[in-house]
Amino acid sequence: MKRLLTLVLLLSLTAFLALAGGQQEGTAAAEDAVVIGIYEPMTGPYAAGGQMTMEGVNFAHELRGEVLGKTIEMPLVDNKSEKVEAANAVSRLIEFNKADVVIGTYGSACAIPGSEVAQKQGVAMIGCSPTNPLVTVGKDYAFRVCFIDPFQGRVMAQFAYEQLGAKNALIIQDIASDYSVGLAHFFQAAFQGKILETISYQTGDQDFTAQLTVASAKNPDVIFIPAAAYGDAALIIKQARELGMESTFLGGDTWEAPEFLEVGGAAVEGSYFSTHFDAEAITTEAAAEFGKAFQDKYGYPPSAFAALGYDAYMLAVDAVERAGSTDHAAIQAALAATDGFEGVTGVIALDENGDAVKDAVVKTIKGGEFKYIATVRPSK
Repeated sequence: MKRLLTLVLLLSLTAFLALAGGQQEGTAAAEDAVVIGIYEPMTGPYAAGGQMTMEGVNFAHELRGEVLGKTIEMPLVDNKSEKVEAANAVSRLIEFNKADVVIGTYGSACAIPGSEVAQKQGVAMIGCSPTNPLVTVGKDYAFRVCFIDPFQGRVMAQFAYEQLGAKNALIIQDIASDYSVGLAHFFQAAFQGKILETISYQTGDQDFTAQLTVASAKNPDVIFIPAAAYGDAALIIKQARELGMESTFLGGDTWEAPEFLEVGGAAVEGSYFSTHFDAEAITTEAAAEFGKAFQDKYGYPPSAFAALGYDAYMLAVDAVERAGSTDHAAIQAALAATDGFEGVTGVIALDENGDAVKDAVVKTIKGGEFKYIATVRPSK
């Protein structure tokens, strides 16, 4: 019985790794292959984001599994939603799996140490959805296909003031999260009304009575919750509604997870958040084709994280092709020169920091679903 149980567990693990994107962690790459290494959270508080991202990466790999006449191998290492594990994952991908390019990761807190390792090793890293500026600042081997928090914070601050008519706002931030603290700062800097107070909690907290008691006494028009862990934001809103609070809640791109709706239920109705993609806001021909093909394959529309995973993979392949080799410096130079790349999340140009200059999307929750509201373009 014990040996049978062990066999079942091994088979389950093998199946999971196969679904996660090809090559297993313990397998070195073939010499004639191009290796695009992935470090995404398959476990931990960011797991849903990592899994949605992998849907897009895997879909892209199915459509384009070769470049320069070579097979593309795609080892995946679970960073477990942890900073140290993220750094270790990138080291493993580069040193053991011989990655030519690295993709990842959901969660700026994990992407920052991951990008530091990639920079030190001289291997290009392409972030799918990490929006904190520190992911790329001062690192010429770090890039990303998503917009960054100064833009995202400004989008939500302007939306609150101009579209919702909010004269004052309160911020509830996760003090342990680089993403949360950074986005809170950029929202505060851009908001034209009055910031009543910034209140803190830590990832994994379950009882927000103390924070919400303070918030309720301030009676803010809007409450901005830039939570890296979508479950935390949903719990805060749910507990706020239970206390009778009627403020409008705002968030960032991490909210776009089915778990956010499941945890928050009716309490999150009427909330707003910024994100990267919506099938109703088609901006490129590639986006229209992707949306339909993804829907046909999975039976539901792609999330923003799936779209970003798809774009990151396709940009990696495009860069290798433009470089004409797997030389790491040549790939870095090709990525740095990216301009007019037609992604499914928009036309991507990478600026001097390796950050994507592109549109943001604002969504709301209505009828238990995410609904498109508007597209916001960066100011020139």
